[in-house]
Amino acid sequence: MISKPVGAFRTPPANVAPVQSDAVEQPEPVRELIFKVRDVAVFYDGQRAVHDVSLDIAANEITAIIGPSGCGKSTFIRCLNRMNDLVPGAKVVGSIRYHGEDLHDPRVDPAEVRRRIGMVFQKPNPFPKSIYDNVAYGPRINKLKVNLDDVVEQVLTRAALWDEVKGNLKKSALALSGGQQQRLCIARALAVQPDVILMDEPCSALDPIATSRIEDLMEELKRDYTIVIVTHNMQQAARVSDMTAFFTTDVGDDEHRVGKLVEFAPTETIFTQPSDPRTEGYITGRFG
Repeated sequence: MISKPVGAFRTPPANVAPVQSDAVEQPEPVRELIFKVRDVAVFYDGQRAVHDVSLDIAANEITAIIGPSGCGKSTFIRCLNRMNDLVPGAKVVGSIRYHGEDLHDPRVDPAEVRRRIGMVFQKPNPFPKSIYDNVAYGPRINKLKVNLDDVVEQVLTRAALWDEVKGNLKKSALALSGGQQQRLCIARALAVQPDVILMDEPCSALDPIATSRIEDLMEELKRDYTIVIVTHNMQQAARVSDMTAFFTTDVGDDEHRVGKLVEFAPTETIFTQPSDPRTEGYITGRFG
């Protein structure tokens, strides 16, 4: 038995005030920043579509981008893996640093950027191939030195789809339900060993049950990946995200509407104590 130190529980004399011990504050955990976005703007054929955006995106977090239609949410998210390079007349200015590297440095290979920063689109878009070949496609064209059978099983398991399709891997992916197709597209993105997964309205075409499964999947995946999701569904943003960016539109000098980042903060703050009245107006349904 360990004895108590002498005097450890004695009552202090009446004329001696008890020592007040302040609780030791735990330091805030250090967030590893994946993206540092500074003063990013997007132009189409010389016309500004998104105004200067600055924010940081941290590892193993889900960052939601919300706002009314036409405010530049999808345009912005496509800057993060240089998808806008594929749009004729598009121009991105400002700085996007990924793990400290300038994404638009001429020495950076856009194909490698898109391998590391995968994308899942609004509408499920499986290839007209078998389930197996959909997943194996990325590793094959990227010439990854992996066992394809193992990769297919691993990523379909991560996407919560393996048990549903393991006996039908040679069947067409187009025969899957909408929710299954979207999980297949997530598995396809995971197969090339990305670091970040971008999701552009991934549940907008799905029923509530399929949406719930995708949300559960996102919560699982953020243990190993960084996720950025564009969503019109504010309840979804509140449920799944750690940080939320609210975009809206301003009218420029030429009466053209331009997307603009209004506020970026922890999701709980955005939904309970937003600092900008425009955010509050959108969250409470007064506009948008």
